[in-house]
Order: sequence, then C-alpha cells, then structure tokens
Amino acid sequence: MKNVLITGANKGIGFETARQLAQLGYYVFLGSRNRDKGEDAVQRLRGLGLANVEAVEIDVADMHSVMAARVALEARIDALDILINNAAIAGDQPQKISTGDIANLRNVFDTNYFGAIQVTQQFLPLLKKSRNPVILNVSSEVGSLSINTRPGRKDNWDNYNAYGSSKTALNAFTVTLANEFRNTNFRINSVTPGYTATDLNQFQGIKTVEEGARPIVRLATNSEDGPTMKFFGEDGEVAW
Repeated sequence: MKNVLITGANKGIGFETARQLAQLGYYVFLGSRNRDKGEDAVQRLRGLGLANVEAVEIDVADMHSVMAARVALEARIDALDILINNAAIAGDQPQKISTGDIANLRNVFDTNYFGAIQVTQQFLPLLKKSRNPVILNVSSEVGSLSINTRPGRKDNWDNYNAYGSSKTALNAFTVTLANEFRNTNFRINSVTPGYTATDLNQFQGIKTVEEGARPIVRLATNSEDGPTMKFFGEDGEVAW
C-alpha cells in the first residue's frame, strides 16, 4: 500500500483528495495544523468505512511543527510515495499589489510558498526511499503568468494578488525542483483544482470539492512513466 501525505487535509479540497485516494487503496496521512481538527477529519473518513487514514499535526509555516511531523512519519513508515502540498491561505483582502499590506503578503507567502518548500525539504529523505516518488504542488490559474498576460483577459483577480503571486512562486518552485531531479525517478508537478467552492473563497467557486480534487488524484495516481515539470488542470496542461 502506497503512503500519501496531504497538507491542509482536514477540510475542503485536501479532505476530498484524501477521501478519494483512500478509496483507491492508498494509506493517507491527513496533515492538519490543528490536531483535533485532523482527528475529526479522520473520524469522518472512518465513518465512511475508510480505515487506511491517519492524522498528522503539521503547520507548514512553522519549521518546528514540520520537523516534528517528519519525525512522526519516520516512526510509522519506511517510505513516502506521494507528497501533496495542498495547505494554503487566501490572506486578507483586498490585495491590490500597489496598495496591499506587506505583512499580509509575507503571511500568505509563509504558508503558500515557503511552507511548501520546507515541507518538501524535510520529507525528501522519505520520498527518496520510494520506488516512484511524486510531489504535487496545488497551485491555481491565478498564478499563471500566461493567463494573466493574455490579450483581452477579462478575469478580475485584483483581490487575490497576494495569493496569486504566491502561486506563481510555487510554480517556479515546481520547475526548479523538477529540474534538480530531472534525471531521477521523481515526478514533480503543479496542479490546479480550478475555481472550487471552499472557505478559501467564501464558497463562491463554481466547482464542487469532488470536481476540484479530481485532477489532483489523477496526477497523483498516474503511471510510473507519467509527466514531470508540468502544470495541469481538469482539462489538461495549463500554461505557466
């Protein structure tokens, strides 16, 4: 049974991704900043008949918490097969980059960008013990420079400039890490769930969490010769 760690998995897309992967037979560690909320999420899944789930306390913005989570998993498993960096915050709004609060920008980056990097760095030793390790960074179209600069773009994402910038940076992390591991068995990609209704956007998204989790699960469970250093969504590859 392959082992999966999903950060921010006690609710929303992370929780639904955990549910779908557990149903497919993966052993899923649900990362949660709050231990009680993580345990509650696990109990909800076990209530659905899914015994192959376990909670892990991890605050991705706190290095001590990340290191403690690594130690906890090292005591439980020999290898980590899939890491899904899903934890993210939207930050306070509005977020116009010309007037936005710098402290808010730093806070968003601490979770969405630096958090993903330090989680990945800490869990790389366990991932390297997998025969086919996968790292997925959950990104967003809001972070796509190509979409943001295309002629005639009508999307108004001004309220998400801090969030979008952090996802652009996360995509850059995906590319640089995939380049570093390009001659190995690692598969490292970014994936966007699309505009999904969660508390991140006050449930204004047009997709359900079931729909939003699908491209994440599909990419996580790809064949061993699947793609790397790409950005994907529900309908296929997304332009950086």
